[in-house]
Amino acid sequence: MNVLQDIGDHYQRALHTMGDSGVHWVDVLFKMCVVALVDLAHVLGISYEAINIWIFVIIWPSLTVFGALWILVLKFKLRMMSR
Repeated sequence: MNVLQDIGDHYQRALHTMGDSGVHWVDVLFKMCVVALVDLAHVLGISYEAINIWIFVIIWPSLTVFGALWILVLKFKLRMMSR
């Protein structure tokens, strides 16, 4: 029973990290994403906070920088081909 209570506590703690935005669909989408992140964190054996850091501080910015650099490389290649 403690496992179920711990899981419930994780959901409650994660769901209360943000206040209500006042826009219903935003709040519903946010809560759905929180539940998905809590589930993913549980499967990976890490905390909700850790999965947030991995996704929004490490993975997403890295992909953004990689994408920007890739665009620059492709622009350079196109410029070289057009000469």
